[in-house]
Amino acid sequence: MAAAATRAVRRLLIASRSLHAISSEGAAREAATSFVHPAAVVHPDAVVGQGVSIGPFCTVGASARIGDACQLHAGSHVMGDTELGERCVVLTGAILGSDIPGQTIIGENNVIGHHAVVGVKCQDLKYKVIGDNNLIMGSCHIAHDCRIGNNNIFANNTLFAGHVVVEDCTHTAGAVVVHQFCHIGSFSFLGGGSVIAQDVPRYMMVAGDRAELRGLNLEGLKRNGFSDQEVRMLRKAYQQVFMPSINSQSSFDERLAELEREIELSETHEASLILWTGHVSHRVLERSRPFFDC
Repeated sequence: MAAAATRAVRRLLIASRSLHAISSEGAAREAATSFVHPAAVVHPDAVVGQGVSIGPFCTVGASARIGDACQLHAGSHVMGDTELGERCVVLTGAILGSDIPGQTIIGENNVIGHHAVVGVKCQDLKYKVIGDNNLIMGSCHIAHDCRIGNNNIFANNTLFAGHVVVEDCTHTAGAVVVHQFCHIGSFSFLGGGSVIAQDVPRYMMVAGDRAELRGLNLEGLKRNGFSDQEVRMLRKAYQQVFMPSINSQSSFDERLAELEREIELSETHEASLILWTGHVSHRVLERSRPFFDC
């Protein structure tokens, strides 16, 4: 009797494991299966990864490639030769790419806000590279041949003209306009309503119509893990180059050369940080001279 009961329990356990395995496999298949709303238009030649959700009234073009676990919300569009990395979210009304020559490459874990535009007609060229972990809020515009780094936050109505380069960990406030061919350095902050007509070096805060330097981006540096000592060194470098004493007769180039000599004599990590001018090419400094002169 006891043996029969033992066998019955064993059979129940085996059946339970089998059912659990079947259920797990089904859940995995369901998670890996993409969802395309009946009202969406997805070209049969488009490449759609696993676990992708495409909402109603979306359009996915023939050359589009959408990575795993992406979400296209209602009325968003991925057109042309556009590659969308994994775990990206494209919100309502956003448009990525267009059926014109060129390629748009967007990295992983990006959020493209409502009605944002990344490369549409009519533009002379179209080749954009956007990195990972960027938040591009509503109604932003990223034009042709821009290169965007990682971990950036662009507030609503940030507009980038063509050939703009944005490094990593930058932050724009709302309604910022960036002129073509500008270079925005890492850890910088662009104040709301600013018109950026020249390059912005790393670690700086700028603001204004035809933006001007407003000092170091202190809050951004702290949020990104810069130590108090590193911030002090950056502040010292900023004051040395941009805030010379009233009696100083040295030019910008002379102050910059003096700072570089001091850094060459020091081997500390903190000293290397203050060479922010090295993060922006010499071409940038020459082209942006009126912006930097004090």
